[in-house]
Amino acid sequence: MVTFLPSRPGRLAEVPSFERGIGGAESNVACVLAAAGHSVRWVSRVGADGFGDHLVETIGGYGVDVSAVGRDASRPTGVYFRTAQDRASDGHEVAYYRAGSAASAMSVANVDPSVVRAGRVLHLSGITAALSAGCLELLRELTAPGEGRPLISFDVNHRAGLWRDDDGPWVLLELARGADIVFVGEDEAEEAWGVTGGPAAIRAVLPEPGVLVVKQGGKGATAFVTPSAPPALFAPPAPHPRHRSASAFVPALAVDVVATTGAGDAFAAGFLSATLRHLPLRDRLRYGHLWAAAALTVPGDLAAPPSRAHADRLVAAGDDTWGTLRLGPGWTQADPAPEEVRTP
Repeated sequence: MVTFLPSRPGRLAEVPSFERGIGGAESNVACVLAAAGHSVRWVSRVGADGFGDHLVETIGGYGVDVSAVGRDASRPTGVYFRTAQDRASDGHEVAYYRAGSAASAMSVANVDPSVVRAGRVLHLSGITAALSAGCLELLRELTAPGEGRPLISFDVNHRAGLWRDDDGPWVLLELARGADIVFVGEDEAEEAWGVTGGPAAIRAVLPEPGVLVVKQGGKGATAFVTPSAPPALFAPPAPHPRHRSASAFVPALAVDVVATTGAGDAFAAGFLSATLRHLPLRDRLRYGHLWAAAALTVPGDLAAPPSRAHADRLVAAGDDTWGTLRLGPGWTQADPAPEEVRTP
């Protein structure tokens, strides 16, 4: 979607002007991964209008392959407006205008599955599943077991207001159970499924994914790996299944937050980037935290991640150093010298 960011804090009724940007869970992940040097394709549909042009040109400008984005002459590009307040605050407002949009009309009839499945990892979001019956059918098709299926990454992204009935949470659970890598917030697991008791309780509800990442807000994140995890998730040669079971917790970083929008997508992108490089589980979580910190320290949905060398030095820091890091606006450009970060 095209996003409109407020020129100043206040209710939508009071904000006099907005700055145009881009947004969308999957496209955010695509842009950040491409900015980090990965080969990424974004598959979607936009209207044959100026906003569609803006999305395709801007996302393509990050280095994303947009050749598979369809243009719909009969439906508009979706847009949304939001207030400056964080999503968790009482004053946060979001106004979505995407009912009947081009993206909401995606289906198995107009999306080529061979194009979508061509990569090593296919990243999907529960938000797309909520847009229409056609979108849900498409996600069910893409997460179904089958020969040649890439690794399926699924961000639950529970948004209660998007679902037309009470079945949304259980549809998300169904889709998550068909994925290889799942991202879910501890708070949204409680809201959607009534699961309390922390990451272990969520894992008990979601034992199927080879990798489950539970985001715990300002506390940190926990990742679980099971023996059933696909060998492609490991550095070759993949360990024997009985040696694959593991879990890791990494505390969150101290961040001077500018805005929280897009941080979850950035976390997923960081974790996936480290997964594609076959880094250890702890390092994948640290990458997620670092890329989320990049998004948290800018006002919009997207932020360029730190350079790989910069991130690798921070990821290699000892636990004491990691626990004392504090990141603020502009930190991704302040690349530390190697001696500034102590390694284990």
